[in-house]
Amino acid sequence: MGLLDNGLKGNVLTGLAIGIGAAILAPAVLPAVANVAKPLIKAAIKTGIIMFEKGKETAAELSEVFEDIVAEAKSEMAEAHNDAAPAAAVSEGETGA
Repeated sequence: MGLLDNGLKGNVLTGLAIGIGAAILAPAVLPAVANVAKPLIKAAIKTGIIMFEKGKETAAELSEVFEDIVAEAKSEMAEAHNDAAPAAAVSEGETGA
């Protein structure tokens, strides 16, 4: 606690001076910072929008590919089922006779 007490006594005047200086300089500095920051923020937002749109396109393409693969798998399963059905009918006929 002694460290905090000693540190605060010396820093109160320094902090007060910095606060007053910032209050005096703020009206001059803030517009300059805003003029620099605004284009940077707009550029970041534009980049985010572009990346979002690209992500949507990529997701749509992946969805199409996945749907194609599922359709192919279903088709192959149907073919396998159709090929197995006549063979099962023939084997049933042979054992039933």
